[in-house]
This record gives sequence, structure tokens and C-alpha cells, in this order.
Amino acid sequence: MKLTHVDEEGRAIMVDISQKSVTERVAVASGVVKMQPETLQLIRSGEVKKGDVLAVARVAGIMAAKKTSDLIPLCHPLPLTSVKIDFQFDDESTVKIIAETKTTYNTGVEMEALTAVSVAALTIYDMCKAVDRAMIIGEIKLERKSGGRSGEFNREELVI
Repeated sequence: MKLTHVDEEGRAIMVDISQKSVTERVAVASGVVKMQPETLQLIRSGEVKKGDVLAVARVAGIMAAKKTSDLIPLCHPLPLTSVKIDFQFDDESTVKIIAETKTTYNTGVEMEALTAVSVAALTIYDMCKAVDRAMIIGEIKLERKSGGRSGEFNREELVI
């Protein structure tokens, strides 16, 4: 397996995407923030003193997706056509973050989806740290992607 961001001498490079086809590309990533049940109750009831935690985390995730190439050194800047952030409550102490990113371009949007989840999670932590410094951010992963030369990826279909 050859790493795409390293040249023959082992130096970091930005991949040349000029010969790739322009196609619709979609990526979905997820992650979780685990916290005390009381903290999640504050979030859900809108009683966190800093404001609406999930609304701010959603906007932060969208903004982060748009700035991914400024944060990850070898990512290409690309025109996003859509960024959606959603939240699920898997139990009484977990917020699951799901980000979907889309573009019609010649490189994928996986890093944008992963960055959106990461920054949304950090925003939840920042807004709630006054009441719960023990929160744990984790399980950030690509769930699925489509488009481009490498085709489809769906984590649910993996056999490990």
C-alpha cells in the first residue's frame, strides 16, 4: 500500500487531483461525547448558562467543515455544497454527533465530515466544562462515503 501524501523520497506532498473526475461526493462521520447524566439533562432542557449547546455546536461544526483545509495541512480547499450536523441521544449520558458533507468536485469530503464532528464535540465540551470537566470525546470515525475513484465505503458492511 502506497501513502498518497508522501513522495518517493518520503517528503510530504499535496496530492495532485487535476486528473481526477468531478463527481458528487458525500461523506458521513460520527463521534460521541460522554458526560454525566445531569449534564446531558442540562443540554436537553436548554439550561446551560452559555446558551443552546447543540445549536452552537451545529454552527461550529459547519464552520469547521468549511475551514478544514486551513486546519489539516495537506487537505485541498474545496467547494462544499452541503454540511449537515445532527445529534442523537444514545443513552442518558451520551450525545452522538453525525455530520454529512457533500461536494461536486474532484476530491472527497471525508476530512470535512470528520473535522465537523470533532469541532462540534469540542464545542459541546467547551460550553459544558463548567459543570462537567470529566466529559470524554471519542469514537470519531468515518461511517460512509460515496463518489470518486475509490468508490463506496460503508462501515456497517465491514466484517472484522
